[in-house]
Amino acid sequence: MAELEIRNLHVQIEDKKILKGLDLDVEKGRVHALMGPNGSGKSTLANVIMGHPAYEVTEGSITFKGEDITEAAPEDRSQAGLFMAFQYPVAIPGVSVSKYLRMIINAQREARGEAQIKIKDFAKTAQEAMELANIPKDFSSRYLNDGFSGGEKKRMELLQLALLRPEIAVLDETDSGLDIDALRTVADGVNKFSGPDMGVLIITHYQRILSMVKPDQVSIMFEGRIVKEGGPELVGVLEEKGYGWIREEVGAGAAA
Repeated sequence: MAELEIRNLHVQIEDKKILKGLDLDVEKGRVHALMGPNGSGKSTLANVIMGHPAYEVTEGSITFKGEDITEAAPEDRSQAGLFMAFQYPVAIPGVSVSKYLRMIINAQREARGEAQIKIKDFAKTAQEAMELANIPKDFSSRYLNDGFSGGEKKRMELLQLALLRPEIAVLDETDSGLDIDALRTVADGVNKFSGPDMGVLIITHYQRILSMVKPDQVSIMFEGRIVKEGGPELVGVLEEKGYGWIREEVGAGAAA
């Protein structure tokens, strides 16, 4: 059984239907790529997995580690072991990276009924995470994402991954707008942190990151549903043909 199971998911925002009966499984220890053209509902799915209140689930379910989390609060999902790296991380001037990281660690500890982490222990834990994520020491004293380049924002997301070690990480178009060096940073982080204890759902409409991160499974999303699934060979087909053949195939199936 997959750690994250999505069944017959229907989602709308206000009166606009976006997801229309979506099914998806994401397992620990595997890298799952979700691809599709702009407007197919990929970012909506990421937000719904994490419990964004703007989206209404009208039908279907989201199950994590055997528990139905369809109506769970975002913080409960995070504490259960879900993580999301945003396409556009928010800057918080006045809040240092170090203070923010200590705050999220303590939130996780509080949820487990543990005492707040001691400053000495936090310093050691944060330093180890920064070394894992290949981040310079002066990063921790800067304000969160304030004045950060695109690549630095992605490093910040990787630092949180290294620190929190979630069971399932959702990366929502985290490769969008990155130059090749920043893209390689993201890919190196995914390759480093994914493994037996963590599964990754990479959401993208580009093929380039998937030449650096080899997915175990690829799902193609179109008009709010998963319309095709396969292995990494699907990435090559998309690179060669684009998404036009998906539209034709789905249209032919609907007409049949």
